[in-house]
Amino acid sequence: MTADSKTDVTDDHGVSLAEASRVWARVALLSFGGPAGQIAVMHRIIVDEKRWVPESRFLHALNYCMLLPGPEAQQLATYIGWLMHRTRGGIIAGGLFILPGVVSIMALSIVYALWGHVGIVAALFFGLKAAVLAIVIEAVVRIGRRSLKAPVMRGVAAASFVAIFFFAVPFPLIILTAALFGYVGASGGHAAFATVGHGAAHEDGESLLGNEPPAHATPSVRQALNVSLLWLALWLVPVLGILMVVGSENVFAQIAVFFSKMAVVTFGGAYAVLAYVAQQAVETYHWLTPAEMLDGLGMAETTPGPLIMVLQFVGFMAAFQAPGDLPPLLAGALGGLLATWVTFTPCFLWIFLGAPYIETIRQNRALSGALAAITAAVVGVILNLAIWFAIHTVFYKSVSVEGYGFSFDAPVLASVDVCSLTLSVAAACAIFRFHAGVLQTLAGSCLAGAGLFLVGAI
Repeated sequence: MTADSKTDVTDDHGVSLAEASRVWARVALLSFGGPAGQIAVMHRIIVDEKRWVPESRFLHALNYCMLLPGPEAQQLATYIGWLMHRTRGGIIAGGLFILPGVVSIMALSIVYALWGHVGIVAALFFGLKAAVLAIVIEAVVRIGRRSLKAPVMRGVAAASFVAIFFFAVPFPLIILTAALFGYVGASGGHAAFATVGHGAAHEDGESLLGNEPPAHATPSVRQALNVSLLWLALWLVPVLGILMVVGSENVFAQIAVFFSKMAVVTFGGAYAVLAYVAQQAVETYHWLTPAEMLDGLGMAETTPGPLIMVLQFVGFMAAFQAPGDLPPLLAGALGGLLATWVTFTPCFLWIFLGAPYIETIRQNRALSGALAAITAAVVGVILNLAIWFAIHTVFYKSVSVEGYGFSFDAPVLASVDVCSLTLSVAAACAIFRFHAGVLQTLAGSCLAGAGLFLVGAI
């Protein structure tokens, strides 16, 4: 019998898999507010309340997840679930973390596809877009304050913004360049690339797991090969099967390939990659409009789970718009689930493959420097996202500017949407001046949109 086939508790920590499953379900249902809020909820329950793992182990796992492509909060849940109950525990923790979001986004996608352009529903989403714009701007400010304390980091952020906004440099290239820059800088001992971690250093309190690596955390080549073969098959066999059956031009094949690529390059959280996803989905594949992309982001902001769940909405709309021989709603549901599968399956691969090795490493200055530079680059990429959203939210028209290496959209200033601009400014005031929460701001903006519709303003 293998370690993962045991049905009792793991080692000596005394937590049953059934009890752990209930706790992870609770974490998932409370995981609103983006990665910062989700990690805070997890820390409060797992570290402070349940005392499953010590502070240092929680932060060590988080540091690794921050270096990975994909949603760091979901990967952190998978990592701790794996620490507590091996592979089975990781699958349960990571799977439950996304389950409420999958169900919620699917339901909202169906509602949107059927009634999203009907009067009052369209007005609600009109207000939603204005709030999302303010929330993305707030993300730029929040991450910038934390990560751009040194001039060199502000330079990395500025260079990243210029590269992606004005020159359309691919997002993966920006992230890889920043990582290399940070790695070299930290290896050379430059103070600007030093990081202080995700929390204040202090003595760890008592915990059920303790600080020693569990028995199943010992890395081996055989284990790494088995994990790689299993999870690569789960991820890529469906993609290859779809390509063989329907061909590369079919919408399902495009969804499978595109979001598989995204799973490899989504460093820095959802906001960082959404600019690239939005531009590709809107301008290259024509799966949805900029307004629909903003609506999808608003849905993801209001539901539990990772913000990257917006990709399920994109997959849904892509297949719904081009269903082929399938009923549109069925095609949309399959497209959304396919996007979710190829987005999150690699997350389990990264954890189960890398965690045993990461458990043998406590501090690595060069990797910390790479992470710091990536985070700085992400600020510039999110600023690009905010401006791209603003152009397509506040203005009715934009023009493409190309030449001399430049390639960007510029707004037609005379086409300003006064109602949208007013709601966006109001949402920004609510967040920055009155410190309103995400859900409060989204709800208020939706009600304002409905009010404008009822008085005939939109």
